[in-house]
Amino acid sequence: QVQLVESGGGLVQAGGSLRLSCAASGLTFSSYYMGWFRQAPGKEREFVAAISWSGARTSYAGSVKGRFTVSRDNAKNTVYLQMNSLKPEDTAVYYCAATTSRLSDYAASFPYWGQGTQVTVSS
Repeated sequence: QVQLVESGGGLVQAGGSLRLSCAASGLTFSSYYMGWFRQAPGKEREFVAAISWSGARTSYAGSVKGRFTVSRDNAKNTVYLQMNSLKPEDTAVYYCAATTSRLSDYAASFPYWGQGTQVTVSS
C-alpha cells in the first residue's frame, strides 16, 4: 500500500524558511514523479512544484519560483520542499503527491497523496 507522509510544517514569520519532507513507502520511489500542492482555506488545491524521478527536471508555480526548491533523495525515499522568503499568502496545507505518468502540474495526474502538513506564515 502506497503511503506518503509529510512533515516539517509549522508557524513561521514572514521572511522565514521551512523545509517540508515527504517520506514514501509501498512504491518504487525512484520510478515516480513527485509533486507538491497546497490548499488554503476556501481555495482550491493548487500546484506548487514537481520533480522528475531522477531529480533532473523540476517545475514550479510562478508564485513560488525563486523562493521554493524541490529536491529528492531516492536512497531515502523522500522528497523535500525548501521554502524561503515565506509570505503570509503561502499559508496553506501542503500535500505531496506521486505519479508515474509524467511531470505534471495537474492534480488529477497524481493518484497518490499524503495527508498534508499545515504551514502558517504570520505577518
